[in-house]
Amino acid sequence: MSPVAASAQPATNASDALKKFNEVSEKATALNEQVLQAEEALNARKGELEKANADVAAATEVENQAKADEEQFRVQVDQLTEASFEGARFNQLSALLVSDSQQDFLNRMSALGVLAADNNEALDRLSGAVAKADDARSKAAEAQSRAQTATDEAAKVADELRKNRDELEKQKREVKSQLDALSAPERKTVTSSGDMSDFAVPASAAGTALNFALAQRGEPYVWGGTGPDGWDCSGLMMKAYANAGVSIPRTSNAQAGAGRAVSRAEVQAGDLIIYNGGNHVGMAVNNSQVVHAATEGVPVKVVGLNDPGSIYAMRRIAG
Repeated sequence: MSPVAASAQPATNASDALKKFNEVSEKATALNEQVLQAEEALNARKGELEKANADVAAATEVENQAKADEEQFRVQVDQLTEASFEGARFNQLSALLVSDSQQDFLNRMSALGVLAADNNEALDRLSGAVAKADDARSKAAEAQSRAQTATDEAAKVADELRKNRDELEKQKREVKSQLDALSAPERKTVTSSGDMSDFAVPASAAGTALNFALAQRGEPYVWGGTGPDGWDCSGLMMKAYANAGVSIPRTSNAQAGAGRAVSRAEVQAGDLIIYNGGNHVGMAVNNSQVVHAATEGVPVKVVGLNDPGSIYAMRRIAG
């Protein structure tokens, strides 16, 4: 997705302190997005590992049962083979020669047929059990390989996640420091809840989601927050649409691919506006304003649609 040009976040007459606050906030938000993505990746790898381990257990159970069946049927085949060597299995000619009567011959032939059928059935069962055991052994080995791959990848992602979390903590402290460095009037503006008036919303799933998001105005920004008393940008969007019965991804980067694309002129209430290369997201209140959870120290509020940064994507989630 190519970024769509939009006006920059800080006003031209903003103080250096406010510009610095906006700058470090954007960096921290981007890092927070990386942390969320790494958490999702780690959960996915854990899910793959659990599935692979379950497949290993299931295949091993099938293999053990197949081995037991193989042993049982092999005993039957060996018994029939032994009986054959001892003369229990004889041909039609020997049956005719030793029979005392026509009925005796028929009885002997019937016994011969039963014995042959038993032998064939036992051989078929043995063959099937051997094939089943081989197949289960192969599946168990494949599942074990997947489990090892998932384990290795999970360890790698977990290490990356730890590093990102450590760096995010530094960035969060920097954001707080820059917030404290603002002048009193600037800090008041930044930390205010903004426009708390009523907005017209459509009678649709998008309208329901927007109503939810607007109801959170004044709630604090929380890194990784998904409510109910604190939010990050994508957590607010996810829960707003969940409230409308619509499932969207957790991260702003993934939300940039949800729904369908709309042009700047088409933007309407409930559309998701993704900013800064996919690192931030807000919800359109109308064609000129968005409600979003910005950063540390800034409550959920309504701002101009171009204010949060450079527009990266605009998505229609529901009508």
